[in-house]
Amino acid sequence: MKIGILALQGAFLEHKNILDFLKIESCLIKTKEQLEDVDGIILPGGESTAMGKLLRDFNILEPLREKIKNGFPVFGTCSGMILLAEKLSNSEVVHLGVMGIEVKRNAYGRQLGSFETEENFKGIDKKVKMVFIRAPYVEKTKESVEILSTVNGNITAVREKNMLAVSFHPELTNDASVHKYFLDIVKKNKK
Repeated sequence: MKIGILALQGAFLEHKNILDFLKIESCLIKTKEQLEDVDGIILPGGESTAMGKLLRDFNILEPLREKIKNGFPVFGTCSGMILLAEKLSNSEVVHLGVMGIEVKRNAYGRQLGSFETEENFKGIDKKVKMVFIRAPYVEKTKESVEILSTVNGNITAVREKNMLAVSFHPELTNDASVHKYFLDIVKKNKK
């Protein structure tokens, strides 16, 4: 198994560190050709507007969208959730638009609204550490979307088929359980 990490902008090295810790082969994705060499991809936290622009500038957006629509496993954290969303409640811009969720950008406010917590996560048998930094949350889901976690009544983790999205930064903790959850999706997809 080899996992790609979108490395155009954002916290991609932190995801690589967790995959290294789990002894999972990974590579940093900077071209559309590299998408062919991996079994799944992580879209890291960062700045969604910048990432969306870079995905378009590097001609990765359309090939990635098609791969995801065809079952390619994807894990979006924070701005990665925004990239996956079909709709943003406070922006007209849609990036990949593949996941049946409506997301509110910067829902917890600016940097000063950042916080950490531990919360239940469906499919993980312990509370998960969650770091929120200028985080989004899901305001609406389609029926096909499974809600995995909520914090203070807000939807913060969802899954739809081959897609996993969280509004927090699991890569900024020493808890690899959400990454393991994604790796299980990839393993099942390979069978």
